[in-house]
Amino acid sequence: MEICGSVPPDHAPARPLSYEGVWRFTAPAAEASVPQARHAVRDLLHRQGVPAHDDLIHGLLVIVSELVTNAVRHAALLSPEVAVEVAVGAEWIRVSVEDNHPYRPKALETDYDRAGGRGLLLVREITREAGGVCDVEQTANGGKIVWAALPLGPHGARPL
Repeated sequence: MEICGSVPPDHAPARPLSYEGVWRFTAPAAEASVPQARHAVRDLLHRQGVPAHDDLIHGLLVIVSELVTNAVRHAALLSPEVAVEVAVGAEWIRVSVEDNHPYRPKALETDYDRAGGRGLLLVREITREAGGVCDVEQTANGGKIVWAALPLGPHGARPL
């Protein structure tokens, strides 16, 4: 898994570390990438000192797992690599997963006869309960970005 992020050069003057920034992880569209992405996001948030309560972090990690799983299961044929981006602002954490498949996923309603297919419904509910927003956007190259933004503070803050 490759990680790109904003790292100050060695010659930069000392300054207090900020938890804000944008980091991008790329990984093969393979099942093994799901826990790797989840652990990478968890470790990043911890290393940056993001001031989020445990429930928010847990919900965010479930969202990462579900979004990467969807990309791996449904987009791997056209997208051998997926990208996970984490953007942390003063009031929001935004996670997104990008792949090159044009299919726009939809959250299925609860169907107790199906063994799966409720990942995006779970993402939508976790996001809603946290007071956040989620959506799907098309990319310029015909792929998509599925994202969720959760507030660090009280509900209703503006997303990144």
